[in-house]
Amino acid sequence: MARSRLLPDNFTLYLVATVIAASLLPASGSFARGLEVATTAAVSLLFFLHGAKLSREAILAGIGHWRLHLVVVASTFVLFPLLGWALRPVLEPLVTRDLYTGILYLCALPATVQSAIAFVSMARGNIPAAVCSASASTLLGVAFTPLLVGLLMSQNAAMGDPLAAMGRIGLQLLLPFAIGHLLRPWISGFLQQRASVMKVVDQGSILLVVYAAFSHAVIDGLWSQVPPMALAGLLAVCAVLLALVLTLTTWSARRMGFSKEDEITIVFCGSKKSLVSGVPMANVLFAANVAGAIVLPLMLFHQMQLMVCGVLAQRYARRGLDAGKPVGAQPEQA
Repeated sequence: MARSRLLPDNFTLYLVATVIAASLLPASGSFARGLEVATTAAVSLLFFLHGAKLSREAILAGIGHWRLHLVVVASTFVLFPLLGWALRPVLEPLVTRDLYTGILYLCALPATVQSAIAFVSMARGNIPAAVCSASASTLLGVAFTPLLVGLLMSQNAAMGDPLAAMGRIGLQLLLPFAIGHLLRPWISGFLQQRASVMKVVDQGSILLVVYAAFSHAVIDGLWSQVPPMALAGLLAVCAVLLALVLTLTTWSARRMGFSKEDEITIVFCGSKKSLVSGVPMANVLFAANVAGAIVLPLMLFHQMQLMVCGVLAQRYARRGLDAGKPVGAQPEQA
């Protein structure tokens, strides 16, 4: 019996179950440390497999796709901050002043890397361009985020060592990608015969990130830091902000004549904000007594973007079925 389109797909149900599990049984202690290692390994494996799967020509095409990269950077570091600043009369009454400061901080952050690329892969978008755009966004955030925080909030704070941040990104993401690409002549055939492996790694890495991040938020008092009405207002603000960015990035990609694969990359890379980068930066940029409220909007937005983009990725992926293509097939690169 065919499944109704009105019912959520399996991956969306997995996401909901993961959030519930993290709320009821958050990872802590040695289990949380083990989960962090497993999440890092899963993300590194994801990049290794993508490096092995992509041809040299596809990677060069991704690097050279400068129009797409400019749109993603503009969405991350221009569109988000402008929306947060311009909508202040609407947003601030819905939440406390500290939470609104957290919203501005959220708008100044770089894009997340691993989930953006995983979603692009699930949706069958331009993966080489996604790798380049998401990684570049994280690197640029080391300089852009403190600058934007100063402009939006008049905060004076010093960042940590940018070279150390670049080194961590390189070790976890770019190095596995490069190793996988170097081994491509020997393992690409094996991977092509086992396309389901890529789907398991894509979805599994996202579920691990969701569980680990939401567990951390719950343990830090996610459900007790703010009054219920302020929390409801914050959820509404995050939903409005995400909806605006998704709508504007989709409209811009189509207006500028990008292909469907490029549109997917712009939408998923241009709408993300990084919890992994945001929490450590907040500890440097803000006093300890306000850091919790500052980070809370990021925690909620992070979970919301994963849930919403999981549904969008599945909808984009279905276009291959409608066209008679297998879901695991990759788009041709220009």
